[in-house]
Amino acid sequence: MTQPYRPLFRSLLVSLSVLALFAAGCSKKPVTPPPPAYTPPPAAVKPTASLNADRTSVHQGESVKLSWTTTDATNVSIAPEVGAVTPQGSTSVTPSQSTTYTLTASGAGGSTDVSVRISVSTPPPPVAEAPKSSFGDLFLKETHDAFFDYDKADIRPDARIALQQSADFLKGYPNERFTIEGHCDERGSTEYNLALGQRRANAVKEYLVGLGISADRIQTTSWGKEKPFCTESSEACWQQNRRGHFTLNK
Repeated sequence: MTQPYRPLFRSLLVSLSVLALFAAGCSKKPVTPPPPAYTPPPAAVKPTASLNADRTSVHQGESVKLSWTTTDATNVSIAPEVGAVTPQGSTSVTPSQSTTYTLTASGAGGSTDVSVRISVSTPPPPVAEAPKSSFGDLFLKETHDAFFDYDKADIRPDARIALQQSADFLKGYPNERFTIEGHCDERGSTEYNLALGQRRANAVKEYLVGLGISADRIQTTSWGKEKPFCTESSEACWQQNRRGHFTLNK
């Protein structure tokens, strides 16, 4: 090669080298950095709850204080009656009958239920009382005279049966008051028969009290021989007059 072409050849070689390096640099792919590690969010926690009552047994009309606490809850409610409540708190309820109160605490982690039962005792129903007019007829039908032997005030076996039946009826009407009248037959003086009639009335009262009838429901009086049931002068008639007789107080 001649001398004049050497500088031109060198320049061409340099240019080719630079072009080759540039081409090699453009063909090389950039390195991608690795993605950051994934950290999952913390798992949601299931709510906890407690529900208490200051007493679990009351009479109808009385109030009960409910108290509660919860954790990790976004919604809290109490059923029945109360509705939505704060996560912690207390309230008073007045159940009309035995009731189970249930607190429900819910959140992202689920829901939790807790309960407390309040027992309510109700007063007994009022004793039924028949109207005086109809009860008077029933009283006459269901009470039975106690009959006595001559000049006696002892309760005979047949009188015990009659008084037991009368007591069974009277127990169903504990507010009714009545009088036991003592009667005698026509024999003997007025004064003697008044005293005998009083002993007979007292004997009937004592027997009824022994059968469970309250003494303060019973009055006694004696008519002696002044109000005979039968007016014939015979033993059969006299026997009907020797009696303890029930009358309803007005």
